[in-house]
Amino acid sequence: MSLLAAATPTTSSHFSAPLLPSFHVPRRNLTAPLHRIRRSRLLTVVASVPDPAAGPVEYTPWLIAGLGNPGNKYYGTRHNVGFEMVDRIAGEEGITMNTIQSKSLLGIGSIGEVPVLVVKPQSYMNYSGEAIGPLAAYYQVPLRHILLVLIISVLLMIYDDMSLPNGVLRLQKKGGHGRHNGLQNVIENLDGRREFPRLSIGIGSPPGKMDPRAFLLQKFSSEERVQIDASLEQGVDAVRTLVLKGFCGSTERFNLVQKYKFHKV
Repeated sequence: MSLLAAATPTTSSHFSAPLLPSFHVPRRNLTAPLHRIRRSRLLTVVASVPDPAAGPVEYTPWLIAGLGNPGNKYYGTRHNVGFEMVDRIAGEEGITMNTIQSKSLLGIGSIGEVPVLVVKPQSYMNYSGEAIGPLAAYYQVPLRHILLVLIISVLLMIYDDMSLPNGVLRLQKKGGHGRHNGLQNVIENLDGRREFPRLSIGIGSPPGKMDPRAFLLQKFSSEERVQIDASLEQGVDAVRTLVLKGFCGSTERFNLVQKYKFHKV
């Protein structure tokens, strides 16, 4: 059984922006091998789960945004794991990130048959909403299909006031900002709405009395790097399943497995 079960079809939603054509996909089994949709094809968008009795299948787009900072100073650091996850998703799905729009570097493609935008805001983490809000409006992405990828450490105190160990993932359907400035800015730029999913990546907590800001700007140890790389692979699978099949109670099982994956019995 998949970690995430099927979502119900939704009403029609369309990309009207000139940069991205509307998405129209021939009906096919979503269990078939994944492949990319060429931008040259005329496409229209409505839901993540097709109705076999319907005519041409249509899909609602997703916007997948990693939170981080631009610049070499942050490359490979704990601070920018959200960017790494987006890069990994784009690479696995064959999406080229070569478009600059709305203070963002983005790529346009698909996961299976579902159209996606993969986004790395260039507005710095605390102002991520200035990039994500306008993009969501421009491409008419519904709130439930805006997935944020962000780090969690003890200094950020996200959602339930608990930090996540290094390399542990957590997938949530919605939530507050938990004093995370970047997440708060996204909510503000989505008209105060917070009913959008998040994929959180644990980076642990600073040792002893270490300055949290210095901890964020550090690169991972070799052991931590192995854990992060494994979590990026697991994150790609989780995002792919979420986009194709949606949320359900199995998400709790995914989170439970992640929570205890480094515990030795």
